Amino acid sequence: MIPMQSSSGRTRQADPSNLVPDVNALAAVKLLHTAVWALFAASIVALPITAVMRRFDWAAALTALVLVECGILAVNRGRCPLTGLAARYTSDRTDNFDIYLPKLIARYNKVIFGFLFLFGEGVVLWRWLV
Repeated sequence: MIPMQSSSGRTRQADPSNLVPDVNALAAVKLLHTAVWALFAASIVALPITAVMRRFDWAAALTALVLVECGILAVNRGRCPLTGLAARYTSDRTDNFDIYLPKLIARYNKVIFGFLFLFGEGVVLWRWLV
């Protein structure tokens, strides 16, 4: 077994029989993961903007998109399925091993964007009621 560090700082074991080091495959997964992340991050950032513009149809679509992603994460115990795919190609388990983001953002991604999502939903509600 190969010892690996999880994002919580705890060491866990990986089964080396499942590991197939492939730099090109890992880069492709990281690129896809980053593109998907950018779509959801942009959706969350755009949410209060759509509220200020009073485009509640766009706000509803963005909310639905983000909630689908939340559902996917919930079904996968808080992990993106692409993280598991990337893990097949490397023994690295730093916070950003599976995505092209700075480690700090990768580590606190759910906290940062969870807060921004709730803030955006609050702005949508406020603009809808006012």
